[in-house]
Parts: sequence; structure tokens; C-alpha cells
Amino acid sequence: MPTLLIIHHTPSPNCQELFEAVVSGATAPEIEGVRVVRRAALAATASDVLAADGYLLGTPANLGYMSGALKHFFDQIYYPCLDDTRGRPFGYWVHGGNDVTGAVRSIETVTTGLGWRRAAEPVTVTGTPGRDGTEACWELGAVLAAGLAG
Repeated sequence: MPTLLIIHHTPSPNCQELFEAVVSGATAPEIEGVRVVRRAALAATASDVLAADGYLLGTPANLGYMSGALKHFFDQIYYPCLDDTRGRPFGYWVHGGNDVTGAVRSIETVTTGLGWRRAAEPVTVTGTPGRDGTEACWELGAVLAAGLAG
């Protein structure tokens, strides 16, 4: 059974709301045959990444960059996973107070280096998520999971 690994850093209610929407989309009842695994960015390991078939990444934008927790995740898994995960699908969402440009750029840089294939447009939300933001995150989760389901 294919596995979708959701790696997230959710330090605020806004980030938690978006994370829950992603999980809800990824685990929608109509998507069958995909195992969804959730890991906090500081707890996710190279073994988790190697065991998964696709990835969803979630982070707040902190000081113009991805969160330190997500950066730590990438630092830990980059070389151990570099050769074995090339071409795997991924998607991501970013929440920020007013700008997420630097966080998006940093995620794109690292995932390009890993050779991961972006399977959906990133979801970026600033301020309070609202209906559009949560629906976009639900869709992101559903698209990645459905893509693994076949």
C-alpha cells in the first residue's frame, strides 16, 4: 500500500487549522488504498521518508524562511534520502502573517536539490486562513493522496 508522509510544523492555531484540512483531504473516504502518516517536522526521520511514496510539507513562514523545524528536518534527511527518493511526488503549504515568499523559495530550493517532483501547486495562506485557505489545503491533501492511490 502506498504511503503519504505529512511532515508539518504547526506552532499556531492557524497552522493547526491548515494541517487538519490537509489531513482531512488526504484521508477522505473516497480515496482508498493509501496509508497516511503524520510526523512533526522535529520527529520525522530519514527512515520515515524512505518508507513513504509521496510527501506533504507544512510550515509557517518565519523571518522570511521556512520554519527552523522544517529546515532541521531537511538537514537530517537530505543526504540519507538524496538518491533513493528522486522523482517522488510532493506538495506543500505555507502560512504567514503577511508574506510567504522566502519560505516558498527555500522549500523549492531544497526539494529541487532532492529531485522531488511537485505534484500540486503550493498552497500559501496569509493571515487568518478562512474558507479559501482551508479548502485549498483540503484539496492539496486529496490530490497528493489520490495521486498515490493510482
